[in-house]
Amino acid sequence: MSPLAGRQAALLRGVNVGPAKRVAMADLRALVEGLGYADVHTVLNSGNVVYTARGVPPAAAATRIGEALAAQLGVHALVVALSAAELTVAVADNPLAAVADNPSRLLVAVPADPRALTRLEPLLEQDWAPEALALGARVAYLWCPAGVIASRVSEAVGRTLGDAVTSRNWTTMTKLQALAGGGRG
Repeated sequence: MSPLAGRQAALLRGVNVGPAKRVAMADLRALVEGLGYADVHTVLNSGNVVYTARGVPPAAAATRIGEALAAQLGVHALVVALSAAELTVAVADNPLAAVADNPSRLLVAVPADPRALTRLEPLLEQDWAPEALALGARVAYLWCPAGVIASRVSEAVGRTLGDAVTSRNWTTMTKLQALAGGGRG
C-alpha cells in the first residue's frame, strides 16, 4: 500500500483568524485522533491538520471533523479536506507560478464542493490585471500582488462562492503538501 494512502489535509475556515473561533492546535490534534485518524499533525496555528484516514474519503472525513469540532469544542466552521494526491496536483499544477513572486499573496481557494469551481468560470473572462485568477482541477488560484485585503479578485471569488470556500496562501499549501506527502513542511 502506498505511504500516501489515506493521507489527507483538513482546512478549517475562519479558525484562529480573530477573537472568535479559537481552537488550540493541541485540541484539534486530539479531536482528529479521537476520530480514529492516525499520524495527526497541525500546521501553524491556523486550523490546518494533516492525518491518515484509510478508507475514508476526504469529504466524509471533513464532515466528521466538522461535526466533532462543533460537538466537542463548540466551534462551527466549514471543514474542507483534500487527499494527498489532490494537494500534490494543486501544488504541481499552479498556473500562476511564473507571475506570483510573493507566496503570501498567492492564494489557493478550496471550495467544499469541487463542482463550485464552475461558478468561477465567468470571472476568468474579466481583466484582473495586475491581479490574476486561474482554475485548477480542485482549487482556484488567486494572485493578489497588492495584498489580499485590497484584492478585487479575492473579493469576487468570495462573493461568488460565499461561505462554501476556504483559502490558504501558497506557503501554507506547500507546507500542507509536504506534510501530507510524508515530509515535514
